Amino acid sequence: MKRDSRLSSVLHALLHMAEQDRPMTSDELAACMKTNPVVVRRTMGLLREAGLVSSERGHSGGWRIEADLASVTLRQLHEALGEPTVFAIGNRHETPDCLVEQSVNAVLDEAFAEAEALLLDRFASVTLADLSAEFTQRFKEIKLRKG
Repeated sequence: MKRDSRLSSVLHALLHMAEQDRPMTSDELAACMKTNPVVVRRTMGLLREAGLVSSERGHSGGWRIEADLASVTLRQLHEALGEPTVFAIGNRHETPDCLVEQSVNAVLDEAFAEAEALLLDRFASVTLADLSAEFTQRFKEIKLRKG
């Protein structure tokens, strides 16, 4: 089953955008993320609808972050992307009348719900500023090692 990597991609794009003092085009973001500009425009459009980014047309246009990095959480971004399924595993539904399948699904549903709630709580506590600080720290460490 294919995993939904849009949240990871959006975070990647937003951190690149945060390092710029100008708008970034869909082509530039697509190159950073190794994807197609159409995918960037579609995904960024969801963030624009949520008021997190803006776009400008024309020669000097592109995408720009509108929200304060310290106020945007991973949970907000997850929600802006339409709250994709967090886990790629799921229940079997071939024999809904089977009591074994019902029991297994009930227990798994409870576990999935608890795990998803825990993950979404964690997402609510991590901001873009936190991720930016993590990137900055890693960048400094690499520069120190290269001397």
